[in-house]
Amino acid sequence: MSSSHSYLIVLLDAIMRTGGRLREAFAEARQGIALSQMEQTVLTAVVEAQRPPTVPQIGRALGHPRQVVQRAANALAERGLISQAPNPDHKRANLLLPTDAGTRLQRRANDRAEEIAERLIANLDPAEVREATRLLGSIRAGLHSPERGSPA
Repeated sequence: MSSSHSYLIVLLDAIMRTGGRLREAFAEARQGIALSQMEQTVLTAVVEAQRPPTVPQIGRALGHPRQVVQRAANALAERGLISQAPNPDHKRANLLLPTDAGTRLQRRANDRAEEIAERLIANLDPAEVREATRLLGSIRAGLHSPERGSPA
């Protein structure tokens, strides 16, 4: 390839293909949970957050429109899996908090995902996976646009 632009396109293709295979491999972790993929993603973001996130923060971190994340958050709240609390830093962007039911559901999905990961890692070099994770984090940080806020 003649330009770094082309390498970025090849990387994007590899990420998309790998992401598809990973989603397929981990689909069974969501079985019986009855959440859409986006709902599961938002629940994970809320349960695993160090501080209660807002919908816009999750949207920026995931690279999804706020409206898509808001719909998933509303569905999770309706099911009693997350709750909202006033945000002292922003009047309109409430903080999202996991409920006990949401945390239990997420832990169950995490346990299933760990079992799947253990099976998959047998075919992979753990050091390469760690290095790929580090490199992708570095690339993501390099692609960050300052006007969108800090990436997560």
